[in-house]
Formats: sequence, structure tokens, C-alpha cells
Amino acid sequence: MRQARHQAGRPAVRAALRGAVAAACATAVLMAAGPARGADAPVKAGVGAGAGAAGVEVEIPGPEHGGDAGSGHTRVPAAGAPAKSAGGLSAAERAADGEVAKMIDNGSTADRLDVVVIGDGYTAAELERFHTDARQKWDEVTAVEPYTTYRNLFNVWTVDAVSRESGVSGDPDAATVRDTALGSHFWCEDIERLLCIDQPKVDAYVAKAPAADLVIVLANSAKYGGAGYNERSTTLGYEGISTASAGHAKSGQVAIHETGHSLGKLADEYFYPGVPDYEKYTGSEPGESNSSTLAAGPMAGQRAKWYRWLGEPSPDGGTVGTYEGGGYYVSGLYRPTDNSIMRVLGKPFNLPGVEAMIGGFYQHAKTVTPLTPTDRTLRVRHTAKAAVPELAGADGRRLVVRWYLDGRELKRFEGRTEVAVADLWLFDFRTHRLSVTAEDRTPAVRDPGIARTLRSTAQWTVRL
Repeated sequence: MRQARHQAGRPAVRAALRGAVAAACATAVLMAAGPARGADAPVKAGVGAGAGAAGVEVEIPGPEHGGDAGSGHTRVPAAGAPAKSAGGLSAAERAADGEVAKMIDNGSTADRLDVVVIGDGYTAAELERFHTDARQKWDEVTAVEPYTTYRNLFNVWTVDAVSRESGVSGDPDAATVRDTALGSHFWCEDIERLLCIDQPKVDAYVAKAPAADLVIVLANSAKYGGAGYNERSTTLGYEGISTASAGHAKSGQVAIHETGHSLGKLADEYFYPGVPDYEKYTGSEPGESNSSTLAAGPMAGQRAKWYRWLGEPSPDGGTVGTYEGGGYYVSGLYRPTDNSIMRVLGKPFNLPGVEAMIGGFYQHAKTVTPLTPTDRTLRVRHTAKAAVPELAGADGRRLVVRWYLDGRELKRFEGRTEVAVADLWLFDFRTHRLSVTAEDRTPAVRDPGIARTLRSTAQWTVRL
């Protein structure tokens, strides 16, 4: 019933609805949830006006007054709802529109995870406030582990999108329509807190940045809301789009939860008591690392999923085990802990979630960047230089940096980021291979498959 998602391995959260959940059942649930849809009532997975329509799948944030991280998924049009037009931009507005700035610079785009932040509903006169909002929102994200420790693996770009009007549609009410650059609007699919965008318009601005692995759209609003567009872009390559209100205290948490899907490939850990067809999961083993059909005993016996973490105290409270309920189902699926951020806003990632996020970071970031060109032979007068990111964890841990000559470790250079060719003590005129490897030996990763991705190497040819 539940299937693995496309090649990235993420779950198809709507697979539970395809086939087994008939349209009549979805309609019945919708009618039951309907009276409170505009307020804070949960919206169940796959239920919504766009549930059967073509478009893109988005995650709905949980109610404002409550802890649920999400309220399931629905489909929305890729293009935003038609908005009134106040005419084209003035010459001054056009000059400001699309300007790109590197807000956080930690290295080359090839070796860092590049986040692109775009604002919507900011006029040309409000762009400085957008930049302030973008920095504040990124500070919220990096206050949560493992973002805190790994903040130096990220570049953050801002792209100025000039709107004709300040604010976004649907704020303060459903009747409010504003002319904005990205078509952001609350009340998407008649769900007040679902903050949708016009994805083609967003992509046009994303394309202006030098690189994009993750996109955040900040709405110029203090109203609660957001959305998770967690499908990888086939054209621009980014892992997903998180929308959030710049001025709401919980919007940063919504965005972090969404990156759990896009970067960590994590499943939702919340579930729906009392909703038909979600009483018990009977499908095959999910592909996500934090969801399983196995209880603790069989999981340990089969050495599956998060068995390496069983019994360990977790940052989100309690002990890692197998807690029944998750992936929208009350029973039949287990989650690693009771209340991680994949279930409850304001909580940290649990231990398996932290491991998955670190693995996701290193899918885009490298531990070593050659500063000396590698496409030419270095001679005695040259020095091989590399950049290695600093970790920002409270434990003071650093990456392990090691140098090798023709595969033989030069222990005297351990920890250094540059080595002079003259110090290699070459005694012949042959060409040799000098390499440097930086490795993250974090105790937060126990899966050997992920651990193998936490190192990278730069290499030069050298000779007298």
C-alpha cells in the first residue's frame, strides 16, 4: 500500500491513498473536517480540495495552537492562484528586482550546501527588511542541531523579489488579494494556514542564484502558515522549497521540519487517531530511515533501521526505541522516539533523525576544498593548500585532516591545511601523488554507509 518514492528514496506519502482509499472515503473525511478548516483543525493526509488534482504535492503545517508538526499532504497547482495586477514594475523597481547577495559565505558552491532565500510581498522600499528577516530566520534554523554544529557547511544566498504591494494574499483574510512577485497566498486549497507559492515564478528567481540545494520562501507576513514542497527539482536540482511567514514565531520550526523531509529524507512521525483507513498500516517496510514495521526486538535481531540507537537517550527526550504510530497510521508503523520535530514543532531531531540530516548535508557539502589548483604539477617552490570547514559544536570537535604521499600517510602533517612541496623531502625526479583527506568522525553517525560519505579528498601531482 505504501511505496518508496522516486530514485531519491523518499516516501510517497500519498501512496496510502492511491487505490485503497476511495474517493468517496476521502470526501467523507473532508466533510467531517470541513467546518473548522479555516481555523486550527487538523487536515488529514491527502484530504483537501486539491487532493485528486494534478499539480505538486505539499505538506500542510499543523494547527497554530498545538504541537503537531504537520497535517498531512495535499496537491496544489504548481502555478499560483490568479492575482490582481497593479501594473508593471517601475524602472527603479526593475533595477532592484532579482539582485543576488551572498548572505553567508562559507566557500565555493561546489563544496557547500547552498540555500537560497527569496522574499515575497516585499516592495522595493522593504528589501532591507527582507534581508533582516532572512538572517533572523536562518539564525532560527541554525539554532537547532545538527544545523548548529554544521552551520559552516552552508552558503546562504538572498534573491530580491520586488513586489508591487506589501504583504501577501490571504492575510488578514481569504478575501485579501495582493500583487506579489511569487504569488504567495494563504487559504491555499481552502486551508487557512497552507501558504502556497507560484513555483514557476519561484524557480525564475532561484535560477538567478549561482547554485541552489534548498529553497526557503519568506512571506512578508506575521500570520501563521507555511508549506513543504519536498520534491527535488528536475531542472534546478534543489531538494525542496519551504515556505514560511517571516514574522511568525513558529514559522522557523515549520521550515526545519520540512528540511527533515527534503534533506534528511525522513518520514512524518505523526498519526491520525480515529480517521478511517489510518487505523493500521499493513504495507511493506517503508524506505525512510525513521519509519519501520519492526518492533524493537525484531529490529535488533535483523539489525535493521535504527537498531544501532536502541536504548540510547535522545535529544528530544526519552529513550530511542520503537513507539507505535507514525507515517499517519495509529498502528503497524513505529517511530524512534515519542516526540521529535518530525512529529511535534519545537522539539529537536531524535538521534536517528540527526544521523539522517548529517548524511543529507554531506550529499551536497564536502569536507575539503583545494585552494591550490589541482590541474597542474606542483614544484618545490609551491605549497598545496586546502580549506577545511570548522565544526561549531559545543564539544569542540574538529575534522580529522591527514596527508598522504603516494598513498603513504605523512603523520607529521596531521591537522594542517597546507603543506609545502619542499617539506615532502623528495629525492628523485619522478612525479608523485600528494593528497589530503578530511574526515568527520562524529559520534552522531553510526551507520557505516553514511559514515563513508563524511570524508573527501583533494589531490595534486608533485615533483622536484
